[in-house]
Amino acid sequence: MMISPEGYYEEYLKGKSAEQIMTAIRGLKKEMGHLKNTMEHPDYGEQPVIHPSESTRLWCARLYLERAKEALTAAGGTYKPSQGELKAADFDANIPNIKKLVFSIGGYFGGYETRTYTLDEERLYLDVEHSLFLKPTNLDIEPDYPCSKDEFLDGLRELHIGEWRSKYDLHRFGCMVLDGTQWELEIYFSNDHKAVKIYGDNAYPYNFDRFQELLGIELDEETDDD
Repeated sequence: MMISPEGYYEEYLKGKSAEQIMTAIRGLKKEMGHLKNTMEHPDYGEQPVIHPSESTRLWCARLYLERAKEALTAAGGTYKPSQGELKAADFDANIPNIKKLVFSIGGYFGGYETRTYTLDEERLYLDVEHSLFLKPTNLDIEPDYPCSKDEFLDGLRELHIGEWRSKYDLHRFGCMVLDGTQWELEIYFSNDHKAVKIYGDNAYPYNFDRFQELLGIELDEETDDD
């Protein structure tokens, strides 16, 4: 059972110096990176289930990190975010300015499905195309889509996409798969923010299943995470 952020503060941070709190912060960030790498490994899911799960521990670590930053400030310290954290914060700040999201996934033999989500001032629209079908389908997301524009943007915010790598493949795990599944995500903004482009080749971010669920893509039971 995980303790609350305030419980974490009382047990590990209360009365500590700024230097000691920074040590705790570095430990939390290292743990978060380790948990992400564990969930992104191609063998993840084949091991016995551990409680609390990696996703739960990551969620708690985020809360602990924010509480630790507050404690650091109270202790007279100054937190300097990394370039990766600045990049993630910049993405989050511009989520309200997203005007289009394009997601493509598939493989050589089965073809590719491309979903384009277009956002105007009030609504969200979906266009679906498949490389093996001649006719695309144009779907007005409301009311058939499971969430509204605001819920869609909130869902993107909860996924921390700004923390994702620009490319996912199996090389960093010493693995290689020929063909398989490739995917691509492109996000465009209504202001001057640079478009975000992320690619994957048989490898995925730690919360990729949740991302697909947000897009309204039905997952096979064996690919669902907890």
